[in-house]
Order: sequence, then C-alpha cells, then structure tokens
Amino acid sequence: MSEPESQPLELADATNIVVPEDRRPKMPEPLPVRLVAVADVHLPAQAELEKQHDDFYCGLLKMVRDEPRDQRIYRADNHRVVFELGEGMIQRESCRPLGVEVESLGLVEAWLVEREIAYERLRGIVPGVESIFVKDPSGNWVEVMESRPV
Repeated sequence: MSEPESQPLELADATNIVVPEDRRPKMPEPLPVRLVAVADVHLPAQAELEKQHDDFYCGLLKMVRDEPRDQRIYRADNHRVVFELGEGMIQRESCRPLGVEVESLGLVEAWLVEREIAYERLRGIVPGVESIFVKDPSGNWVEVMESRPV
C-alpha cells in the first residue's frame, strides 16, 4: 500500500501586515577573534610567505585581510597585526608571543592536526584555562586561547 504524495502547504497571510524594508545602515558583525594587546601589533615576516600567512591568520584565526593590500595587515575585532616584511633570516629582539583569543580552542587544534602543524597545548595556573602555542609561517610565536564569556 503506497502513501499518497503530500503537497506542500501554503500558508495564507492572516494579518495583512506589511513590514517595510529596513533602510538603516547595517552594522558589521564583530569578528570572532581578538588580540590580547592595547594597540596594533607589529611583527617581522618573510616576504615570500604571503599565501601561508593568509592561510594561518585568515583560515585558522579568522582574521580579515586589511587595506592597503600591498602590505600584509590582518585585522581582528579590536586591533590589527601589521607585518614588517624582510628577506631571509629574521632577527628578533624578544620572544614574546602574540596573544589571540578565539571562540573555540578545539577547532584551532583540529585545524592544526589536519595540516600537521606542530603546536604545544598548555594548561594555565587557573583551573580550566588552556592555550595553544604555535609558530606562524614566519616563525613568530602565537598563543591562542579561548575567549571566556564575561
């Protein structure tokens, strides 16, 4: 015994209320990533690694490439990472990591495992606080931590 074919239901507009189009300017959604910084961060980078940087900062960390396009600048919700391009071996004055807050540390870890990128997952001194330390394509240390609801 076969079931009769069901026809899609069409609902009548019972109220006859017409909602006018919202003409107010749209506010962009906040980005899902924040820098742990008080201002824009300047880091050294190798000039020939643009695609790898785009994959790391836009693909993994969900930042947005910022203008001008002839420079390598990535924007988070609160600040920007500005790269100072150089050739060959990069000289570093310090070894401080770039602090980045993301929505899900698990998604970052899965992305790193999928691409076989070495990283270190560390627990903080406060219970429940964890972070991932990884090097970007130019060798800059990045500490990725999960943002906590306020």
